[in-house]
Amino acid sequence: MTRWAAFVGLTGVVVTLLLILARLSQTVVSDRTAVSHATSSRPFGDTRSRRDAETDPVIPRFDRPGERGWPADASARRTDVDPHDLSTGALLANVVFTQGVFGALLAGGAVYFRIPLAGLGVGPTPLAAGGLGVAAGVAFGIVLWLGNEAAGRVAEVAGAGYDESLRAMLAPDSLGGWIILLGVVLPTIAFVEEFIFRAAAVGAVAAGFGISPWLPAVVSSLAFGVAHGAQGRVGVVVTGTLGFALAAGFVLTESLLVVVVAHYLVNALELVVHEGLGVGRGAEHV
Repeated sequence: MTRWAAFVGLTGVVVTLLLILARLSQTVVSDRTAVSHATSSRPFGDTRSRRDAETDPVIPRFDRPGERGWPADASARRTDVDPHDLSTGALLANVVFTQGVFGALLAGGAVYFRIPLAGLGVGPTPLAAGGLGVAAGVAFGIVLWLGNEAAGRVAEVAGAGYDESLRAMLAPDSLGGWIILLGVVLPTIAFVEEFIFRAAAVGAVAAGFGISPWLPAVVSSLAFGVAHGAQGRVGVVVTGTLGFALAAGFVLTESLLVVVVAHYLVNALELVVHEGLGVGRGAEHV
């Protein structure tokens, strides 16, 4: 017997935990950015590594409170934390681990509560599997990325820029790092977030309670935007809008595959174009 209510309840718990974790992450990113700006003259968005910071005379080192390069107001808040300790590799590993835990928890719940695959966008529809679904996801992802770029330009002209800190922190400084990012980290993020915010929070809710999928699509998109609070207020709005576009794609195609591919492309293109190619503008929607 399918236990829809129990699975939806579990989905609510997972989303709540994600929002709490996102809030904590937002605080860490904000603190690190504040310390970095207070002690460094490098341009915002510069992604030079910790090794560069230790050898480049332009980038002050973070030692201990009271020593060279440590702002006076930081000693009261961060007396034993080195803001460079959170390396890109550690950050990526943490992202994969936490996303994996949440995804595995909800996937286990789907099996335990006997949720039909069709309710999660893995049913016998033309776009739910195979090359056609991948092709649709690629096309959808490119359209979403172009829309995201346009939104970024509009925000920039209006003087409401994105907070690029998280994107810069995620960008590796080696070929191996990019391979891991594009081949492991971003696929994990795309699958888990689409499984949670689209398949479970939209598909399962609509199928389980017999309601229109557009209402849970709106609610899940709001949560999706808030979960990306580290990107600043403008980033939350744009990401929430992106989330609703993905939810609409999920509803219209009835395919988890399509939105996973599209989500991956948006993130990958954003990072490659703006960090891998050295262009310093945009927003990361991981």
